[in-house]
Amino acid sequence: MSYVLGIDLGTSSLKGILMNKAGQVIAEASAEYDIDSPAPGFSEQHPEYWVVACEEVLTRLSIEVTDFGAELEAISFSGQMHSLVTLGDEDTLVYPAILWNDVRTTKQCQEIMDTFGETIIEITKNIVLEGFTLPKILWLQQNKPEVWAKVRKIMLPKDYLAFILTGNMHCEYSDAAGTSLFDIEKRDWSVAICEKFAIDMSILPPVVSSVEQVGVVNASYAKRFGLQREVKVFAGGADNACAALGAGVVNEDYALVSLGTSGVFSSFEAEISNYKGKLHFFNHVIPNANYSMGVTLAAGNSLNWFKNTFGKGLSFAELLADVYTVAPGSEGLLFTPYIVGERTPHIDSKIRGSFIGIDTRHELKHFARAVLEGITFSLKDAQVLMEEAKNKKFKQIISVGGGAKNADWMQMQADIFNAEIIRLEVEQGPGVGACMIAAVGNGWFEDFEVCRNIFVQYKDATFTPREENVQKYEQLYDVYTQVYPATKSICSNLTDFNK
Repeated sequence: MSYVLGIDLGTSSLKGILMNKAGQVIAEASAEYDIDSPAPGFSEQHPEYWVVACEEVLTRLSIEVTDFGAELEAISFSGQMHSLVTLGDEDTLVYPAILWNDVRTTKQCQEIMDTFGETIIEITKNIVLEGFTLPKILWLQQNKPEVWAKVRKIMLPKDYLAFILTGNMHCEYSDAAGTSLFDIEKRDWSVAICEKFAIDMSILPPVVSSVEQVGVVNASYAKRFGLQREVKVFAGGADNACAALGAGVVNEDYALVSLGTSGVFSSFEAEISNYKGKLHFFNHVIPNANYSMGVTLAAGNSLNWFKNTFGKGLSFAELLADVYTVAPGSEGLLFTPYIVGERTPHIDSKIRGSFIGIDTRHELKHFARAVLEGITFSLKDAQVLMEEAKNKKFKQIISVGGGAKNADWMQMQADIFNAEIIRLEVEQGPGVGACMIAAVGNGWFEDFEVCRNIFVQYKDATFTPREENVQKYEQLYDVYTQVYPATKSICSNLTDFNK
């Protein structure tokens, strides 16, 4: 039986998922690692952590699956986006990787947008934010010039791991698109951006398609893990692109809503769109395609905060047990989930959350339902931008994460998004997308549409919009959109007051 391996290099752990041609998960393994924070706002990792974790995962799989070494044919990757890996002479690491969630670069982001903002948006289709790679480079130039002088190559995390396995350096379109250095339309590094910010283009790796073979597992690793075949390695993709692929979003009929600590609403884009920074827009792992993405900074985090603050001692099931008894709109109570600032469509670090409309009849169940509705409204902001740009409605929306575990919340999503909501039979995250890249690259399937039909399975239950609820939520969403402009200056003043 032949296998492909998807390696998902995340922020706090590396996961490996082994799948066969029938789309069955044969085995999984994971290994955790630390995030270093040597100063406030700093978030770093030593790339050696990822290598050790990958070796641990390969060891576990080779022990657990008796024919792992004989039947593994291909490997591909999903990786955390934006994080900066710097190599010097003889490909040695010269500085810890600066991660996507590092926020030391606010000054550099402002400098970029003030001096080159309109051009950056036109080339990259995105506003430059602290998470992206370009401001990290500027930070090194300005604060660690002795380190920057040693840099001979820059890489992204999953590509560094592929380099360790194969000895070859590369990047691919979906990850390059998140660096603020990449021309989305030309699918190549931007000469204009590199010249503007004194970046020698020789330090940038060649860019390839996600399904392109970038090498084979080197002899040392092959011997160590008993690999009997020449195991092909394919470029892989950015984690959000792989997550969408692994959920089956392979054309414009479908969208993905992911409710983790943060929330993501993403969709496939066949053509180039420019949302002027209100949405993220990146090249996809699917050849010649793109995807757009809206982000709510505190989705599941809002629910966690609410539970920990007002529902101590309750499980999530207990906290949400009675929300079905509350009518849509929570009897006039509205929540905005801006508890750590917001990303889409308001890039605003000072905005804060609010409950609007509290009165004496409201109980815990009203507040709980309002939190779920507010989180979903925040993701609807992205849906509205996408559907208006496409001039079409999504046929179905695939819900993953915490929001897919609660039937009442699933129905709210159907009513608020006014679309059919479906769930995956088994959620494996972006690792499945990495497996699909390896499978298509290895020639198992003609394209991702065919692969999707084998690798992605959905639960039979579909949540359909209830017309009476849709109408109520359309009216309430109009009210929701009024809260941000009404509270923006108040929240800014409060933030400044508490400094």
